[in-house]
Amino acid sequence: MKIKNICCIGAGYVGGPTMAIIAQKNPNINITVVDINEKRIAAWNSDNFNELPVYEPGMSDVIKEVRGRNLFFSTDIDNAIINSEMIFISVNTPTKTSGKGKGAASDLKYIELCANQIAEISKTDKIVVEKSTVPVRTSEKIRKILNSKNKGINFQILSNPEFLAEGTAIKDLLKPDRVIIGGDNTKKGEEAIQSLVEIYLQWVPKNKILTTNLWSSELSKLTANAFLAQRISSINSLSELCEKTGADIKEVSKAIGMDLRIGSSFLETSVGFGGSCFQKDILNLVYISKSFGLEKVANYWEQILIINNHQKDRFSKKIHSLINKEALINNVCILGWAFKKDTNDTRESASIYVADYLIKLNINLKIYDPKVTESQIFFDMNYINDEMNKECITVYNSPLNCINQTNIIALITDWDEFKDYDWEKIYKQMNKPAYIFDGRNLLDREKLESIGFNYIGIGR
Repeated sequence: MKIKNICCIGAGYVGGPTMAIIAQKNPNINITVVDINEKRIAAWNSDNFNELPVYEPGMSDVIKEVRGRNLFFSTDIDNAIINSEMIFISVNTPTKTSGKGKGAASDLKYIELCANQIAEISKTDKIVVEKSTVPVRTSEKIRKILNSKNKGINFQILSNPEFLAEGTAIKDLLKPDRVIIGGDNTKKGEEAIQSLVEIYLQWVPKNKILTTNLWSSELSKLTANAFLAQRISSINSLSELCEKTGADIKEVSKAIGMDLRIGSSFLETSVGFGGSCFQKDILNLVYISKSFGLEKVANYWEQILIINNHQKDRFSKKIHSLINKEALINNVCILGWAFKKDTNDTRESASIYVADYLIKLNINLKIYDPKVTESQIFFDMNYINDEMNKECITVYNSPLNCINQTNIIALITDWDEFKDYDWEKIYKQMNKPAYIFDGRNLLDREKLESIGFNYIGIGR
């Protein structure tokens, strides 16, 4: 099938950037990104390219190039579905909060709503592409819904998981490690696979495009995230051991990473991993394993989350313990709210859990993040604790204002700008003694201690 029009349902962190690059590299294909969120679509269509709903370095330049040329953002989902030959489903798949699988299984209600709408609206054959992260064999559910209307329409389902790291999404899209496309081992299935392969071949080398069956493609995404999270929890578990033995986690990490069989990626210790994928995907992997009776497999992967939660808890406990021990003022400055640098995404950010822990102990928080808004910070806190005392939180648009009347700075997000601050000026404004809890081992310990700070890193 020759693809001339693409519809992408979901204008979030995956749909927006992905379709922007596909549009840039395929100027002869018209792409419409649709969403029921009118405010989000309006932001994508705004003339203020610095306030797009998703912040990614380099993305505003791509949007400027392709928006209005062959990339469009709309709330008219029905029309976009009707006029497309290929439909990407790129909606959220959160962890279930009720019913069977609560707290572990992925909630596929948005996927199912999309499939129902596609089935109801479609008048011609469609290729439906899973872009959202889904449990293995989700495509069976989608196929059942699509074929339930008996219109005589041929629906081909493909799995094309995203492997984007927020903060480097545009780079990852332009130069992917691999592109996985899963489909049926039938003539029509292979034709559908080839239609998507041709789109990626406009900029991705052929040897980096891997075609598989549907189940392998779906499971590859879950396990890739689980392996990355496993590395983070592994190095974080060693950071606590380093603190007890006198070893330095930065030196240990460097030594481990120099082994070519291991490599250095994802060996930086932190307060714990966050983001929309890692915890959700591991929970889903645990749930799937248990559903097949694989208890030992499930227990293995679940331990990654146990270590991750432990890392956040012990970081928070250190801060509280110091306040009590030294009888310090009950104010803490938190630098960074996004789950990592170069994104405004706060989902599962360690800062949220550290803040919640401290607020429950009546500690006041002064918060600064260069890309996260005050409204988002309060939304995150209300979501995790709807009885939170809002007076315990003050959000600032300047780090210098943030540190007044505090003894403690807790650095949680690894924004590069934090390294370039005038720390001597900050030290002079703080209450004494002044402490820095560096949750990313981002700062120069010797420099800060020479200024007068008490520096407390992780694993050091």
